Amino acid sequence: MKRRVVITGMGCVTPIGSTPSDFETGLHSGRVGVGRLTLFDAERFPVRIAAEIRDWDINAVARDGSRWQRCPRQTQFAIGAGLQAACQSGVDDTAFDPGRFGVYLGCGEPFEDFNDFTQCVHSSLQGDECTSSAFLDTALRIFDPEVEREFEPDMPSIHLAGLLNAQGPVANCISACVSSTQAIGESMRMIQQGETDVMLCGGAHSTIHPFGVTGFQRLSALSQRNDDPQAAVRPFDVNRDGFVIGEGAAAFIVEEREHALRRGAEILGEITGYGSSQDAFRVTDSHPEGRGTESAIRRALANAALNPEDIDYINAHGTGTIMNDKVETAAIKRAFGQQAYRIPVSSTKSMLGHATTACGAIELAVCVISLRTGVIPPTINHETPDADCDLDYVPHNAREVSCRHVLTNNIGFGGQNAALIVSRYDEASPGFVPSVRAA
Repeated sequence: MKRRVVITGMGCVTPIGSTPSDFETGLHSGRVGVGRLTLFDAERFPVRIAAEIRDWDINAVARDGSRWQRCPRQTQFAIGAGLQAACQSGVDDTAFDPGRFGVYLGCGEPFEDFNDFTQCVHSSLQGDECTSSAFLDTALRIFDPEVEREFEPDMPSIHLAGLLNAQGPVANCISACVSSTQAIGESMRMIQQGETDVMLCGGAHSTIHPFGVTGFQRLSALSQRNDDPQAAVRPFDVNRDGFVIGEGAAAFIVEEREHALRRGAEILGEITGYGSSQDAFRVTDSHPEGRGTESAIRRALANAALNPEDIDYINAHGTGTIMNDKVETAAIKRAFGQQAYRIPVSSTKSMLGHATTACGAIELAVCVISLRTGVIPPTINHETPDADCDLDYVPHNAREVSCRHVLTNNIGFGGQNAALIVSRYDEASPGFVPSVRAA
């Protein structure tokens, strides 16, 4: 049998709660974290809303919070979530071989300071022309190399490895919106194959920046409901018009089961399945029949040795764009057949916005909470059904469902797909346990 991989620690920093307990409360109450954009002046932008993290300070988690102030927001979020997970799991107080402890995150490209960039552009203007040599001269003068290194996507992994003395494999995954899902899935494989015993995995990102908002808006991917931010994200609703940019992080300590038991760790759940695929279709669009997403789901089921009827809840990618929700619904129906109409499906992006590379990790945290509480979160703002989206999307209110196996699904630009299955841990079972249905 494969080495079993369990979760022993979890941390999160999100727009609706920045500890697991606050996050749980936000999910179950249907709290929406979308509001007016405040991180920069967006008055002249077509999109002026975002799901920002407010009233959170890294000093609440890190004793030397001032050390991280010059780092990008995603690094601060990753440090916050990672230290929460390590503290809950007890790995920061347990002696074991640091060479068997790795870090694998899915963090995206942070944006440089916008004021510095515009200063370079302004200084390079020669009349009506912008010269590259003048731009370079200014950049060499004002950019600090040490600060610039902090804007590399792998820095959150490197920092956490140093803080936790993780001397095993340390890496970062960038594969669009499935980045953190793949980082968690590949961490699972490293443990199963005996390369490591413990991994800190997850992801962080923030694209709430003039470049990020402009880029997604030009792709026609963002909702422009500026006058009603709380109702902007409408996954699977016929009146959906795009997603809202979010930000945040989630991190997990995952480890080989026997290793966790030997040190007396509490087991929060078991990662039992992982699948990934590529549409090989277009750079921005998913295959219209959802073939790549279907493939990732089927691979996760096969990897977990589970059947479609064993899945009790699906946390969907559910961005609220016209195409994503239609294609994802089709993929779920292709993968699950008639079982698709029995399984509740919800999109927590209706509350959290879209945290891009971090969304998969945050949504796995949702699944762990659902397993442990027996409550699945709702899809907020689902008011008018769409004929192409005809599944049970758990509209408006959380629902009590006793879950044994939960699937989380992510889809990324470029046709990237990944799915994870997390299961309720059963110490007595030598393998996986059958599903338990809610009354």
